[in-house]
Amino acid sequence: MKKILYLMVVVAASVVALSALRTPQPHNPALEAAIGASSRPEALQQLLKKNDKHHREALEYLITHMPTADRDTMPLDLLKENVEYAFMAYDKYPWTKALPKEIFYTDVLPYYVVDEVRDSWRRELYELFAPLVDTCTTMYSTLCAVNSNIPRITGVEYNTRREKTNQSPRESMRQGMASCTGLSILLVDAYRAVGIPARFVGTASWHDNRGNHSWTEVWLDGEWRVTEYYFPSQLDHLWFMADAAKANPNDRNYAIYATRFGEAPDWFPMVWCAEEEDTPVDSLPRYIGAENVTQHYIDLAHEQQTRHTEAGTHTLLRIAGYTKQGATQHSEDRVVIGVDIFAGSEQMGGGLTSSPVHDMNDVFSLFVPKNATYELRYNNAAGHLQRQTVTVGEEPTTVNIYLQ
Repeated sequence: MKKILYLMVVVAASVVALSALRTPQPHNPALEAAIGASSRPEALQQLLKKNDKHHREALEYLITHMPTADRDTMPLDLLKENVEYAFMAYDKYPWTKALPKEIFYTDVLPYYVVDEVRDSWRRELYELFAPLVDTCTTMYSTLCAVNSNIPRITGVEYNTRREKTNQSPRESMRQGMASCTGLSILLVDAYRAVGIPARFVGTASWHDNRGNHSWTEVWLDGEWRVTEYYFPSQLDHLWFMADAAKANPNDRNYAIYATRFGEAPDWFPMVWCAEEEDTPVDSLPRYIGAENVTQHYIDLAHEQQTRHTEAGTHTLLRIAGYTKQGATQHSEDRVVIGVDIFAGSEQMGGGLTSSPVHDMNDVFSLFVPKNATYELRYNNAAGHLQRQTVTVGEEPTTVNIYLQ
């Protein structure tokens, strides 16, 4: 009798197993459409079949949302490697395993940041940074460890002599240099390599038309925090916050966008793709998803300035630019000069001095901590870098700089 019952259980289990095998996979119209539109549907299907459930789900998500060109041409072994190393971080680090699935998929798993060359950055950066962060116990200590060591570990420093704007991590490390866009791509990828959600943020132009800028956000304790290359632990208090306060959420030229993989409400204006300097922003490529985060930055900058004012810890450093010394009385004496303000090695801000057509009381101003020494850096008429030291006390301080 026991033998009969045992056989019945075995047969029933076999029927259930066979039924499960024959049950069709959940219908995913978006994935099917993406694969069907590809020039290599069979190869993509084979890639999915060769992976376990978790890796397959991740690959399905990437294939569904990846740019068409990548779906047609990206080496599939590179896509597979990206998923494998993303899950190595997931399995290894508690801060990654604790993430909501959506955040892991949109801001850790993606294999690219913007339109940079697709290379094996995740494996390389994981091997570089994993030994550094393996002793960390929190996401915050991990991001500090990455940010404070990334120039030393990668050998990449800021330099506008880099080959191009949108460099991949491998391209930047080969040259040892990158501008703000390349540095931001590198930092985003370094974070993602050790399981920290990160995204690329930037503006097509600041309010005074002095050009674009790119930086990074990290997802910490349920919210996006602002950081940048060279700033180990200074979250949200970046040198460009005064400029961010003047951004315009309703004008794509002056709005601030954060990239988003997958479904996105907007697109990121990649100004480095412009063929001509005066190319309209609306004519730029639109395949990198994004969300408009301008208002968040405006609110954050205003909140910081209000807090500093109420605490009495900051005052205004006002900088006026003139053609030459001794000629500072008339509007025609004034000239636009790009100036950066540093406290030691940390940049506190930057901008353009007011032009001859601005009111004489309209002076470029920056809110800075009181009782500190700052260095102004700008180029003179001959293109030579000038450095001017300024000591700011308790009261607002006005400084003149000269082109000649």
